[in-house]
Amino acid sequence: MSNFLDKNELLICNEFIENGFVIKEASDMDSLNILQEFLVEQSSKILCKNYKSSNIDWLNNIHKIIEIDQLNDFRLQLIQSINKEKKFREHYYQVAKPFLNMIVGNELAMQIRVNLSIQIPNDSSSLLPVHADTWSGDSPFEVVVWIPLVDCYKTKTMFILPPNKTLELHEDFKNKSGTNSQTLFKHIEKDLKWLNVDYGKILIFNQSLPHGNIINIENETRWSMNC
Repeated sequence: MSNFLDKNELLICNEFIENGFVIKEASDMDSLNILQEFLVEQSSKILCKNYKSSNIDWLNNIHKIIEIDQLNDFRLQLIQSINKEKKFREHYYQVAKPFLNMIVGNELAMQIRVNLSIQIPNDSSSLLPVHADTWSGDSPFEVVVWIPLVDCYKTKTMFILPPNKTLELHEDFKNKSGTNSQTLFKHIEKDLKWLNVDYGKILIFNQSLPHGNIINIENETRWSMNC
């Protein structure tokens, strides 16, 4: 049975199957810029600060005007703003649409709420310990579209365990996972892939694979969205 995908589309699908993720140029930069601009405007409004720098500089340096103990309330206010904006999810979808059609298909359901992660330097309160979404009951037929609003690299990004190493983990999960996420992380740390994703690119990954982040020790704040 033919799937009618061309050679390039098949390469992208095979890349996703082999690696558990793909990193591609955003398919609609206008939509991506709208998402970034919205969050810059909303964040400056919440903080009652006027920004004179570029959007990227404002986001990268937000830790210079906000304290760690203010961060969660700040993030929740932004998430509320995101999910009140009627066009936000549409723009989010447009940024990844052709790649989703290749990998998942064109009959799609989208999560109602878009999530936002803000990880300022040296903040241990915003960690997402190693996990797979399917471990808490999410469907294995979903993918995550992860969109950075700044360049994400080194400890300012996320990690993922490749499919072959995930299979090895599952074969002896009881012994390898230990009693907490820190034990599991130490066991798989050497096999993790750290995903460098610059602004203007998107990451689509298999949420059945263990993933997460660690303390951001770079000198910039990480902003990323996921849905």
